[in-house]
Amino acid sequence: MRFISEINSPADLRQLKVEDLQEVADEIRQFIIDTCSRIGGHTGASLGAVELAVAMHYVFDTPNDRLVWDVGHQAYAHKILTGRRDELHTIKQPGGLSGFLRRDESEYDTFGAGHASTSLSAALGMAIARDLKKEDFHVCALIGDSSLAGGMAMEAINQAGHLKSPLIVLLNDNEMSIAPAVGALSRYLNRIKEAQSYQHWKEEIGDALGSVPGIGKHLRSAAKSVKDAIAAAVLPGALVNELGFKYIGYVDGHNVPMLVAALEEAKKVDDGPVIVHALTTKGKGFPNPEKNYYAYHATGPFDPKTGLPYKSSKAAAPTYTQVFGETMCELMAKDDRIVALTAAMPDGTGVDKVLEKFPDRAFDVGIAEQHAVTFCAGLACEGLKPVAAIYSTFLQRGFDQVIHDVCLQDLNVTFAMDRAGIVGADGPTHHGLLDIAYFRGYPNIVLMAPKDEAEMRDMMLTAIEHPGPAALRYPRGNGLGVDISSAPKKIEIGKGEVLRKGKDAAIIAYGSMVSAAAQAAETLAAAGIQATVVNARFVKPLDEKLIEELAREHELIVTVEEAYLAGGFGSAVMEFLEEKDLLKGLSVIRMGVPDEIVTHGDPKVLLAEYGLNAEGIAEKVKHGLEAISGKSSGNKRFRVVK
Repeated sequence: MRFISEINSPADLRQLKVEDLQEVADEIRQFIIDTCSRIGGHTGASLGAVELAVAMHYVFDTPNDRLVWDVGHQAYAHKILTGRRDELHTIKQPGGLSGFLRRDESEYDTFGAGHASTSLSAALGMAIARDLKKEDFHVCALIGDSSLAGGMAMEAINQAGHLKSPLIVLLNDNEMSIAPAVGALSRYLNRIKEAQSYQHWKEEIGDALGSVPGIGKHLRSAAKSVKDAIAAAVLPGALVNELGFKYIGYVDGHNVPMLVAALEEAKKVDDGPVIVHALTTKGKGFPNPEKNYYAYHATGPFDPKTGLPYKSSKAAAPTYTQVFGETMCELMAKDDRIVALTAAMPDGTGVDKVLEKFPDRAFDVGIAEQHAVTFCAGLACEGLKPVAAIYSTFLQRGFDQVIHDVCLQDLNVTFAMDRAGIVGADGPTHHGLLDIAYFRGYPNIVLMAPKDEAEMRDMMLTAIEHPGPAALRYPRGNGLGVDISSAPKKIEIGKGEVLRKGKDAAIIAYGSMVSAAAQAAETLAAAGIQATVVNARFVKPLDEKLIEELAREHELIVTVEEAYLAGGFGSAVMEFLEEKDLLKGLSVIRMGVPDEIVTHGDPKVLLAEYGLNAEGIAEKVKHGLEAISGKSSGNKRFRVVK
């Protein structure tokens, strides 16, 4: 490639002529396609922002000027231009580049981001810090049209328009998040695009009035107030101005010279914030992107000529997400009070199937988790049974609404938390490791996790029919391949399930860890160790009767969960044992994720590193029993082993 092989930093890019930049963008786009076709990645998201990255790094003196990317999965071109070209093939791979932005990865990554709608708040903070420190640099935030609709972004716009600090916002308007953008703001942006004819009309009228001999200047001045009034009524860009922002646009987001010119104009605005409105096409250059906009947002390896994924020879069990979507359709067909919603993730959560079959009872609220939760609360107030399908990591964004608007009022809202646990290549911002802890501390909620996809169906019905708040967590990926042909049936709330009985130790596993615990028991049996295996099912309420029996019948209890240990399932068991004074003569091992940031990588590899597989569980049981046998019965004391 003629240009990008010589670009090792933005300084190299800025040595080129403007007329060369489009070719640079074309080379970067092809480089992304070639790389992602081999390893997968956020292909479509990054392809749509190539020219934006080129223009920004050409216009701004990075890293002195601050570029703040929203989300980060659209930043592959940014990584290529900032010295990480030769490492791009490691993106989202174990030990490789992050799929998002990370401050500790590059000085050009000014703000880490894996969740949406954060860039404007962070950029405004940087701009105000610059002003307070009397420093001189530009701050430019890149945000998508769907992220702009997020409450946090709108809050930042409100303050930015008030503070009047110089700040540049580059709006990447492709009418998409992962799915098509929804909501009134999306319609508003479309009106801006359609209103360009007014601009031309205004210029033509002004020119005509100004050309009238003798009085043209006065006529033009008198007409200005009339034109401005018309503008306020028909020109959507007027709303941007009313919020305190200058508006530049719209511009072709795939025309680098045009973007450069617009950003140069934005740099001249020194009396407040400015929005540069760029129109882009998500997945530009990707083969046949029109066929499935969900599929090319993030891809596995694919054929670079057709864009089609390489076929797997193995027939896999359905994913938990697929089972959720199909079960929702089944339940909604029987009960017209059930409604479903998601926050900009219809395909990722399985709600796309529901939207197709029940369009009047399914909602995509956009990137707005806080609104999604309280919207559900309102639906529940009127006797409906809302089910919010939101990734575990994204539901963190609606934490106060879960507490204040749902749990406090004891409303019938079901939270279906997809991607609970270690999710893999998306890494720290997407691992769902906190939901047990952030839900468990508040009254009025039932928390459960299925051992397999059949039990998931039962738990969905159980949660929906429960009159108060309920949440179930389930992992990313395929189920275990169990039979799911039977109709869902309700489970007794707070009742665990004994899968195997043994005299030497008790393994109490929660959710995704039950299968590994059962396998561990088989391994232990081969070594002459008999372990009881319990599918806990519920972390709230706990099956206290069963846990007490286990504590009285065994010298060792091992709890296993795919979540952070702090405040998790094991903590709940420990609190109960302490409260009931059952810890004397009992050893307890809590297995889970320790207090550290979990990197990205293959989930199986990461789980193995934390001992959260059959081998790791079996080893913990062996070590626990060895520690017990190493002490005389008269000297046994309570201890917790990690």
